[in-house]
Amino acid sequence: MSPALELTSVPGWAVTSTRPPADTSGRYWTVIAFGPAGNEVAREWSDDIYAAGRESGLRIHRIAEGDADEACAALVADLAEARVGWRLMLAGPASVCLRVRAKALECNIADDEMTIASTDTGGRDVQCVHCRTVTSVRADLEDVVPCTGCGRNLVVYYHVSRRQGAHLGFMIDAEEQVAS
Repeated sequence: MSPALELTSVPGWAVTSTRPPADTSGRYWTVIAFGPAGNEVAREWSDDIYAAGRESGLRIHRIAEGDADEACAALVADLAEARVGWRLMLAGPASVCLRVRAKALECNIADDEMTIASTDTGGRDVQCVHCRTVTSVRADLEDVVPCTGCGRNLVVYYHVSRRQGAHLGFMIDAEEQVAS
C-alpha cells in the first residue's frame, strides 16, 4: 500500500507535471529554465511579471535540459546580488529541479521563495543506501531499478533527500535470508 504523497518528503510537482503561475509578489526573480518545455514556462512567467510591471528585477537563465551544475552556478551567482523580495523559479524536468532545489535549500532559500514547474516527472535520481551511488533512471515510485554502483535491485522509495535532491533506493529483498 502506497503512503499518501502529502505525508512523504516527495514534492507533488516531482510526481505530477505542474505549471503554477508566476510568483508576482516578489520584486526580483531568478528564473532557471531547462530545455524547450522549461523555456515555454519561463516565457509565460516573464509575461506575467511584465504584466505586473516588475520586469526590471527579472533574470532568466536558459539551461540545457539536464545541466544542474550550470543551473546551480547561475543560482549562486544571482544569490550574491539578491535583495529582499527575491524569488527563485525553476521550470524543467523534476529530477533536475530537485537537484537545483537542494542547492537552493543549502543556500538557505525557503520553500515559499521558490516556484517550481515540472515538465517531466518520469526521470529520477535514486541514491543507493548500500553504496551511495546515484543512478539516473526513468521509473515510477515503487519501481525496482538496478544500482549502477553495486548492482543491487533497488526500490524507488517515497523519500527525497532535501540535501541531495535524490530519491532513496534500498535493496528490494534486503530482509530475506540467504540460503547457505
